[in-house]
Amino acid sequence: MTDLFLWILEILGTVAFAISGAMVGVEKKMDLFGVAILGMVTATGGGAIRDLLLDVTPPAVFRNPVYALTAIGVSLLVFLPVVRRAFLQHTRAYELTLRVIDAVGLSVFTVVGVQTAFTVYPDANLFFASFIGALTAVGGGILRDVLAGTMPYVFVKHFYACAALIGAIACALLWPLGSIPAMLTGMALTILLRLLAAHFHWNLPQAK
Repeated sequence: MTDLFLWILEILGTVAFAISGAMVGVEKKMDLFGVAILGMVTATGGGAIRDLLLDVTPPAVFRNPVYALTAIGVSLLVFLPVVRRAFLQHTRAYELTLRVIDAVGLSVFTVVGVQTAFTVYPDANLFFASFIGALTAVGGGILRDVLAGTMPYVFVKHFYACAALIGAIACALLWPLGSIPAMLTGMALTILLRLLAAHFHWNLPQAK
């Protein structure tokens, strides 16, 4: 049951982040290859960085290509002219949909990162598990922005990485009560904070 739950979460997060990454490629007017790579990197990059830090080699994205192939497939769908035009309209419905999709992806990879930390190191402390969770969530987005030639979103926009970090801390704190309740709580908190931050334009203080 737990393995199926994790697999569903990872596929959900992969699809969500692949859409997010592919849309950046579309907005940057990249070709088909560029859009596919950006979608794949966004969806799998954080997990690859996590696995390398945890000395889990080769990273899961190479051992089980279903995640990379899913991300590429979703990115190719986004590249289709009819889908691309719908996304590029930037209607209010589009903005809300993309925001929710991104929040779901952020929450999923946050708790999957925490779960991986505790699986590899059962005695992991709160700092370690929370750091790995947040890194898994935002690592792919940072790689996406670097490849796209823009300032990483997590450094300048809204309450993004902090939402993942708080969700990861909550998940890690509740882990002794059961992995599934802890992960669901961490996901819910991350989504709530991310959507509230986007709606109310919460930002950390910036250097002027």
